[in-house]
Amino acid sequence: MWYVIYFAITIGILVFVHEFGHFAAAKLCGMRADIFAIGFGKRLFGWNKLSGFTFGELPKDFDGQGHTDYRISLLPLGGYVKIAGMVDESFDTKFANEIPQPYEFRARPVWQKVIVITAGVAMNLLLAWAIFWSANFFQGKRISKTTSIAYVEPNSAADSSGFKTGDQILSINNEKTNNWEDVLEQTFINTLGQNLDIKIKRNNEFVDLKISRKKIPDTETAGMLFLIPEGVRPAVGEVKPHTPAEQSKLKAGDIFLRVNNKPVFTRIQAVEIFLSHRGIELPLKVLRGKDTVNLSVTPGSDGIIGAMIGEIFTGPSEFKTYGFFTSMYMGYSDIVKMTDLTFNMIGKVFKGQIAFGKAFGGPIKIAQAANTYAGQGIGSFLYFLALLSLSLAIINIMPFPVLDGGHLIIIFIEGIIKKEIPIKVKIGIQNAGFVILLLLMAFIIYNDILSL
Repeated sequence: MWYVIYFAITIGILVFVHEFGHFAAAKLCGMRADIFAIGFGKRLFGWNKLSGFTFGELPKDFDGQGHTDYRISLLPLGGYVKIAGMVDESFDTKFANEIPQPYEFRARPVWQKVIVITAGVAMNLLLAWAIFWSANFFQGKRISKTTSIAYVEPNSAADSSGFKTGDQILSINNEKTNNWEDVLEQTFINTLGQNLDIKIKRNNEFVDLKISRKKIPDTETAGMLFLIPEGVRPAVGEVKPHTPAEQSKLKAGDIFLRVNNKPVFTRIQAVEIFLSHRGIELPLKVLRGKDTVNLSVTPGSDGIIGAMIGEIFTGPSEFKTYGFFTSMYMGYSDIVKMTDLTFNMIGKVFKGQIAFGKAFGGPIKIAQAANTYAGQGIGSFLYFLALLSLSLAIINIMPFPVLDGGHLIIIFIEGIIKKEIPIKVKIGIQNAGFVILLLLMAFIIYNDILSL
């Protein structure tokens, strides 16, 4: 249920922002916007100035007289603004045999058409930029000043890749790593689809690791366990009353050092030990302030001890804050960087270096990611929203029928030939693009299901 809720919130925000761009631009250019819809298909309910709030479809002969019908439709996988005199997702061509009116899209100059079509993409870019800017300005960035690995689990992916406990990562694919954020970015983002050449300092010796991309985890959870930075430890957030954790005298702020005589470095490691030892008393060694305390806990029959467990970085760190204008520039730089990475990834998909299912995600993956980021706090959720908004802008501007980029190509062609392309041709292009888009969406959802 939470997946559904966060998916609806995420898509609702993105679609509203995108369609509001088209809507506002059309209004400013003197065009009529007959429908503002969140979702596709059957009208569930909506409001307009003439009939007020109503459920179900409007009468087929309904004339809004220039007033917009704001509606929620059945299929929550997008949305649209129906601009008078434009062939769009509604496939309405009643105007085809009528004389163009001044308030119609088709009667306006090319430059106004371009503004209206690109306004949705511009709004998505603006949303992404605003979130990136605010994250830099209001939150800043915490830099973990280490590139050393705390622990390598025997027989793990990191172990089979050649890493050892205590390794200091100096560079990845010839890019110097100055902190742990550099390590993560270069391992899981910048080098997506590539094999890794990692230079390491190990016991005062320099080692060169050549790692196949197939050995690098591609899920968030597996990635957290692949490389564990020196200084990370699982910590107790809240201890619930009348639980094994309270009985063991665990306290909020305790940092796990060892669980069942095994060193632990992440929340996932600690939780997995508790889940695999249900009803069995386990020795604990925790750091409480500056003191080391020995305790024991017996997980319940469900493997839960009744304590909120998170992660804390105990190593050296630096918190960077940025000024108003610096944050604006950094927000712009983030957009440029992520756009470059996106096109890089698309290129690698076509080259066969990255599997399609790993590069693209549909409603299921979006819902999963939205739920995960929302659970990490509003800041993480907004950052995810910014990335998704940027992706929506990039996809929409591509020159494909149905998408904004496809409409833009038609506008340019009509501007060059100085006349409108026949309505039937436009409808044919839209229909073909819509079918291909539905097939592509079905394939993406199929891949989503396979990845569950």
